[in-house]
Amino acid sequence: MNKDEFIYRFHHFRQVEQEPDYPLPVKGRPASVLIPILQREGALDVIFTERSSHLRAHPGQISFPGGAREKHDSSAAAAALREAEEEIGLPRDAVEIIGRLPDYRTISGFVISPFIGFVSPDFDYQIDPNEVASVFTVPLAHLMDKQHHLTHFMVRHNQRFPIYFIPWQGKLIWGATAAMVRNLAHHLDHSGQLNLR
Repeated sequence: MNKDEFIYRFHHFRQVEQEPDYPLPVKGRPASVLIPILQREGALDVIFTERSSHLRAHPGQISFPGGAREKHDSSAAAAALREAEEEIGLPRDAVEIIGRLPDYRTISGFVISPFIGFVSPDFDYQIDPNEVASVFTVPLAHLMDKQHHLTHFMVRHNQRFPIYFIPWQGKLIWGATAAMVRNLAHHLDHSGQLNLR
């Protein structure tokens, strides 16, 4: 799948399924993430960050660039772009946002707005070590193949919730990040026969 086909599928196929999120008892704290996609030689890769191990929230976890929305952010999308610039040095003008996925509520009390953006492949990473330990990419084809998605169930307040895991070369994408990846896979694969090659 190339950029043009991705955009066509994203804008023309309705979402038929969405992963269950966590039903917050109170209004959650707004947050935004960027799902950054690189096109290299016709193939698409997704950028992930590995959070620094000293952070209080989700240390060492794999995530998309993003974080809590701040008062000076003009919109949810602006928050995602600001966080990506702060965390990995991705200039805002190097990102073409083409859409968003539904908000996702987390057990930690956030309501995350995920934005999908195509990224200029020639920018240089400038990692903020206070927030990010490393940056890596995963082929979109691997992420969209649900055979690579593993499921574990947890019970909280007598309700059963799935937790998804997506292994990649010794790393483990899981939790809200994996759920948002699955929501993207559901959105693109309206027929159950998504061909990404």
